[in-house]
Amino acid sequence: MNIAALVSGGVDSSVVVHLLKEQGFTPDIFYIRIGMEDKEGYIDCPAEEDIEITQWIAKKYGCRFEEVNLHKEYWDNVVSYTIESVRKGLTPNPDVMCNKLIKFGAFEERRGKDYDRIATGHYATTDEVEGTVFLATAKDPIKDQTDFLSQLEYRQIRKLMFPVGGLMKSEVREIAHAAHLPSADRKDSQGICFLGKIDYNDFIKRYLGEKEGKIVELETGKVLGTHKGYWFHTIGQRKGLYLSGGPWFVVRKDIEENVLYVSQGYDPDAAHGHRVTLMGFRYLSADIWGDFKEQQVKFKIRHTPEFHPGLLRRTEDGLVEIISDDRIQGIAAGQYATIYDEDAHLVVASGMII
Repeated sequence: MNIAALVSGGVDSSVVVHLLKEQGFTPDIFYIRIGMEDKEGYIDCPAEEDIEITQWIAKKYGCRFEEVNLHKEYWDNVVSYTIESVRKGLTPNPDVMCNKLIKFGAFEERRGKDYDRIATGHYATTDEVEGTVFLATAKDPIKDQTDFLSQLEYRQIRKLMFPVGGLMKSEVREIAHAAHLPSADRKDSQGICFLGKIDYNDFIKRYLGEKEGKIVELETGKVLGTHKGYWFHTIGQRKGLYLSGGPWFVVRKDIEENVLYVSQGYDPDAAHGHRVTLMGFRYLSADIWGDFKEQQVKFKIRHTPEFHPGLLRRTEDGLVEIISDDRIQGIAAGQYATIYDEDAHLVVASGMII
């Protein structure tokens, strides 16, 4: 079997190569260079150490190494999507788009098409049910990344291998130490890669500027302060408001008037909801529920270990909504809901929150 391994220099993808070799495979190793790089000097995530470690892994295990530059594709698809989503008052998810359009999209078109399987260090698994391959949850609930993969298409899912998906993170590090891998103690990457060391708000300011607006208490209409633009804030946000007498939570945004509405207290009722409405609802692998009216599911609306139980149903206007059994904090338009079966094992569907 011809395998391409996407290796970033981190511990997870390094261990992927080790595990594949133990199984008798010698994958070709690919390092994908993505991020921002333009005439004003914004550069992608520091890559030199990552590439050095990845080349070391390739040499140790006798694998061919290749660097694939997807700067332009990343800018055209992921960075532009992020900017435009924020401009519209939405909360984007660049990680979801990066997986769909770059790691398993542009890479597939450029190099992946030449391989039978593509292996990555994502914490996820696949499960074959009656001949259909489903994306499925990882053994480690804290590290599970299926929500970041929930916009993949079936043609992408059926080629994927997740060698660390059946391991706990602690087990991955133990393997890395035993194999004397240089990435064994590297910290997990945090944040949006294309920013590198650039602050997120500085990045947004560069493209959308600043515009002063009011911060208003939802319940009373009292003006509590000002902000520098609704695009710097997201629903459910607590930090960065600089208001006294808190905590305060962003519970609503008026895009036309550039007004932030906030509510006080710890997890106030105004910051929660039970109804999540979706557009673009789609099955990942197979239409297993058919033309359902109501369906019991588990779901996530953000990257957390917890699954929420709820009822998936179709609305009269043709949309799909989730009625949650739990109070859900920070339901943010623009994010993606990931919908699982009742056992929270198979990833069945997803849709964008509106």
